[in-house]
Amino acid sequence: MKFPLYFSRKIAFSKDNKNNLSRVIIFIGRLSVALGIIVSLITVSTGLGSKKAIKERLGDFSGHITVKSTKSNSSYNTSVLDSQGLDIKNIKALPDVAAVQGYAMVTGIMRNENSFAGIIFKGVGKDFDSLRFKKFLTAGKTPFLNGEGYNNGVVISEKIANDLHLKVSDSIVTVFSKADQKPIYRNFEVVGIYKTDIKMIDDQFVVGDINHVRRIQDMKPDEIGGLDVFFKNINTIDEDFPLVEKYIGYKNYAEKATDKYPQINDWIGLFDTNIGIIISIMLLVVIINIIMVLLILIIERTNSIGLLKTLGATNGQIRATFINYTLIIMVPGLLFGNLIGLGLLITQKYTGIIKLNPTNYYVSVVPVDLNPWIIISISVGILIISGLALVIPSYLISKISPVKAIKYN
Repeated sequence: MKFPLYFSRKIAFSKDNKNNLSRVIIFIGRLSVALGIIVSLITVSTGLGSKKAIKERLGDFSGHITVKSTKSNSSYNTSVLDSQGLDIKNIKALPDVAAVQGYAMVTGIMRNENSFAGIIFKGVGKDFDSLRFKKFLTAGKTPFLNGEGYNNGVVISEKIANDLHLKVSDSIVTVFSKADQKPIYRNFEVVGIYKTDIKMIDDQFVVGDINHVRRIQDMKPDEIGGLDVFFKNINTIDEDFPLVEKYIGYKNYAEKATDKYPQINDWIGLFDTNIGIIISIMLLVVIINIIMVLLILIIERTNSIGLLKTLGATNGQIRATFINYTLIIMVPGLLFGNLIGLGLLITQKYTGIIKLNPTNYYVSVVPVDLNPWIIISISVGILIISGLALVIPSYLISKISPVKAIKYN
């Protein structure tokens, strides 16, 4: 074993540390490291968890990528998807694609004797991914859609249900208007109630049979207004987006889930900034405290430094000894910080004890992403950066004279 590592371990586990200033200094150093790890773990795990949860909710409701006709522009009344150059078969064959479903949308007003609500009726067909949608259901079920006839069952949001005082099995009249034509009335049955916690979706969307939209919009039986493309992993959207674009034709366009709602995209972007700021602050606090520990340990052990120099130890060896000594002191702080931080995160992940206001945060429970590589990277990163930060202050050792150090009391 090399001398610096051997000697640093000897003084780190020496009983002399238990009844002097080192005891307090070591405790402060370990506490700062533990707090730094705890705050960093919570910040990164909840920040990344929130980003992932919001993206998944957006994507699982309306497709990770949506394909629409350029005629639709930003209108909620979708135009017929142009078939020229559109190759749905090849889109489905892409390795990362999990499912593709057709849809068509039209705006309307749901009303009863109590109130009314402006809605966007999203019509889906027999390829509707009801299993993916099931996570949003708070009551009832999705309508059974086989592509034939007209199914009058609809799924409305919890917000719309509360506004109109509706529950499962209730009937509701919906009015659709067309230019230069009389209003079209449809009577629907509420078969399910959903909640995504995303205000822009919950305030407006109703899911039902695409054949109703086709009839209202004068579409042919096989025509659709758009495609929802779902991926196996939401993190591959950026990579797969250009692959999907190759098969949609020139008169259609593709749009990522987050790009539909710029305000949500901006909100998600804030997480990266906040994570970076908090991690930087925590790292700075840890480094300052660890440098303080090193300097006080050097001052306290001035006699030992002088003795080591007298016995032939080089400045480099002594610096390495004290850097190793300080890093060994940090290890218990790292361990306890990880235990406490992971304990809090695991508790939140499986109990959801800390709630949020979905109106402001787009999620009702603080989400947690326990990525093992990130957890390891935080601890290793703090250890490495702290070790590098200790190099410059350790040069104070080279200024210590062996003769004066031995006489130092």
